[in-house]
Amino acid sequence: MKRVAVAAVGLALLVTAGSASAQEWVLPMAAKPEDVGLSSAQLKRLEAATQKHVDDGLVPGAVMLVARRGKVAWVSTLGKRDPAASPDPMKPDAIFRIYSMTKPIVSLAVMQMVEEGRLQVSDPVSKFLPEMGKMKVAQEKTAADGTHSLLLSDPERPMTVQDLLRHTSGLIYGGRGSSLVNQAYVAAKIGDRSMSNQEFVTKLSTLPLRFSPGARWEYGVSTDVLGRLIEVVDGKTLGESLSERIFKPLGMVDTQFQVPAAKLARAAQPGPRPGGQPMTPRFKVDDGAKYESGGGGLTSTMADYLRFAAMLSNGGELDGKRLIGKQTLAFMTADHTGPTRPGRPPGLGFGLGFEVRTMTGEAALPGSVGEYGWAGNAGTLFWVDPKNELTAIYMVQVSDPDRIALRNQFRTMVQAAIID
Repeated sequence: MKRVAVAAVGLALLVTAGSASAQEWVLPMAAKPEDVGLSSAQLKRLEAATQKHVDDGLVPGAVMLVARRGKVAWVSTLGKRDPAASPDPMKPDAIFRIYSMTKPIVSLAVMQMVEEGRLQVSDPVSKFLPEMGKMKVAQEKTAADGTHSLLLSDPERPMTVQDLLRHTSGLIYGGRGSSLVNQAYVAAKIGDRSMSNQEFVTKLSTLPLRFSPGARWEYGVSTDVLGRLIEVVDGKTLGESLSERIFKPLGMVDTQFQVPAAKLARAAQPGPRPGGQPMTPRFKVDDGAKYESGGGGLTSTMADYLRFAAMLSNGGELDGKRLIGKQTLAFMTADHTGPTRPGRPPGLGFGLGFEVRTMTGEAALPGSVGEYGWAGNAGTLFWVDPKNELTAIYMVQVSDPDRIALRNQFRTMVQAAIID
């Protein structure tokens, strides 16, 4: 893998993002698109398409970035930071809810602990969280009169740390289905922000598993459980642990679980969709919530997440600081689901915290085998493509019905910009 120069060339000024001069700060450009094999014309098409979404009200504002061969080659900032505070424009240092782009960060912290010898991916989760070892697997039965009930049984094998990292744990998101288990998650208010991470795991452990660990892939609260596991192993809150392990070493000065009052004026706020439906809820000043969601709770900026992505694309190191071993990162970004484990779309596997491209075709989106990344529930997206030495990040705050189509368009149009 070619060594990434982003740290020295394109990111030298990023530490100023948290300073008093943040409003004047802009993302530095390190190369012209054609200098690193990208088409300026295609990137202008992407910018025009995104501007139309802004004009149509689908996207309040966006910050988009493409880096290649270790250099930031294209940055575009469009629309408004807060539609309700017109004419407040979007700014490069805007703070976004990144939702599930939290997962790769938390997964990396877990693998740091593996490197430290404090746990193994093969360890049963119950070794650290004993209450999770008592969970039963639910099988839904339908009686002759049409009523439904759950038959509970022991799992075929214990849930492991690897199951949590790759989403084969049997844990789910309650709102992503209508089964009795899904309904139980909703009734138990799993993920309620008033719960601490410890209270979340205690409540979760009283519910049944949707399937036996390892049987299939299903997206869910697995990484939230990892957040609590980190707390137990490190003896700190998840926020404290992530700050010491990742944010401070990388200079990620604006990434945290709550937006402090002093930074709220930089928060990217959603607006109404066409027709008046609300988008993602608005940011508030620190609301006292106890829950630090390892699966989706972080807020961040383009500059901060670029530092995280640059570290990944550089094999686990940035600015002379190694956060994770090169072989460990290769292990994380390999497919851990396999063709025999249902649940993943064709051509796309899942590693330890990342979606992983396994085939050039079949996935209905262009891409390279070996690229990896993940997205967030408000439309944010990032990926690293080692083959093409490309990193792309898309920061928006949009509504659930639109987010997948918008980020798929971004992904497709960025891929089309590669010209060598």
